Amino acid sequence: MHVDVPAKVHEIYDEVLRRNPGEGEFHQAVREVLDSLAVVLDRHSEYAEMKTIERICEPERQIIFRVPWQDDRGEVQINRGFRVEFNSALGPYKGGLRFHPSVNLGIVKFLGFEQIFKNALTGMPIGGGKGGSDFDPKGRSDAEVMRFCQSFMTELYRHLGEYTDVPAGDIGVGAREIGYLFGQYKRITNRYESGVLTGKGLGWGGALVRTEATGYGAAFFAEAMMTVRGESFEGKRVVISGSGNVAVYGIEKVHQLGGTVVACSDSGGYVVDENGIDLEVLKQVKERERGRISDYADRVASAEFVEGGSVWDVPCEVAVPSATQNELDDDAATVLARNGCRYVIEGANMPTTPSAVKVLRDAGVAFAPGKAANAGGVATSALEMQQNASRDRWTFEHSEARLAEIMRDIHTRCHETAEEYGSPGDLVLGANVAGFLQVAEAVHAHGLI
Repeated sequence: MHVDVPAKVHEIYDEVLRRNPGEGEFHQAVREVLDSLAVVLDRHSEYAEMKTIERICEPERQIIFRVPWQDDRGEVQINRGFRVEFNSALGPYKGGLRFHPSVNLGIVKFLGFEQIFKNALTGMPIGGGKGGSDFDPKGRSDAEVMRFCQSFMTELYRHLGEYTDVPAGDIGVGAREIGYLFGQYKRITNRYESGVLTGKGLGWGGALVRTEATGYGAAFFAEAMMTVRGESFEGKRVVISGSGNVAVYGIEKVHQLGGTVVACSDSGGYVVDENGIDLEVLKQVKERERGRISDYADRVASAEFVEGGSVWDVPCEVAVPSATQNELDDDAATVLARNGCRYVIEGANMPTTPSAVKVLRDAGVAFAPGKAANAGGVATSALEMQQNASRDRWTFEHSEARLAEIMRDIHTRCHETAEEYGSPGDLVLGANVAGFLQVAEAVHAHGLI
């Protein structure tokens, strides 16, 4: 059967738009993958005949529910909860929970769709899913967060299980929230099922390196990119956006690998510290005090705080967007390229707009998509599941070595797939095609389900 590939890709995308109106982020994520898959349909017409792409673009299950809870004043609050169980061809659904006012179905679907291919690239037996709520933990007391988490899990628990769906944390969901969620799951099910949530506390089933994994993994991926070009982090200026978990541990690993991170940010602005970000001060401000990035500048004499503005105005050779989706637009990409940036590595999920990716490519900047570069977090979650299943606990060194090995393997896979499919150096195409082929093979093996 001859397939008119461009027409087929266009037809699939049009159908996704029709079936999922108003979900801009999801449309963007699907488009980015589809743009890479024309070369696959060219070689594998069976994927067109069996509507494999269409099946993968449709979630297996979408769960939306009400989350009622009471705040400290006794006032009733109502939030909305989501879990999109997107694809289980490779294993139980796996992906984080995000608590943030911006959360809606389109964002959860975009994240879940990305997660399918990201998880496939790790080589671990995990499917793709994502969830969350429009609840904002910022400014809430521990008691309020606990009551919300308990109400959220009271509905969600029936859809979870270590062989079914294994959530983790994401924006707004850290060790505190995972603790409350796990406690409620255990209370309702009467089972100590360690493997049902990852990102747990170290004293009760958590894994070493899980906290550091996404930031460390992005740095290991960047190092692999540089190695194939005969370079390293040594002596390079680096800018990392954000100051949450990914940014903090990205900074830590970049410094260990010989680079200097000179700027990071939060929603209020950014700091520039030419001596290199002082990690201990940053951790004190962000992790222990839950403060603002401006507090860092108040404590470090060499640092300057810039209110608002763009952290991408700071000249660097390596940029790691690690805050949120679509934070790096074409204007910022133009400035980065003009200032001599040579590597952009996505630490967050889809933080670079499609037009910005084009600007970077046209300028010859090496670009690593999030589904490859930030897969360290979910890879280490899978390692946590492995330890829970075997009632085992690995050392930090062993876990970090496994993470580094997985990230290098992901880079190799993306690099080699890009070459095999006629686009050497195009890690976006390499990641999309390699991830898709692994999932598609499993989808076909399981029959029409």
